[in-house]
Amino acid sequence: MTSELTPQEAARGALRAGLPLEDGRHEEVAMTANYIHSVISTLRELDFGETPPASSYRAGQGNADATV
Repeated sequence: MTSELTPQEAARGALRAGLPLEDGRHEEVAMTANYIHSVISTLRELDFGETPPASSYRAGQGNADATV
């Protein structure tokens, strides 16, 4: 696992991307980026087994005879 993004690294990364941050935003951006990274890491650990990709799903093509 990678280490967490520091506020200074967030500021440098934003500047390289052409998105300079105001001084007070560095910590907030780093916290948000770290949270997003943790969510993506969790999603990558999921085992979907034989689940087909979403691009193979066709809405409206199935059994429309549902009973409650």
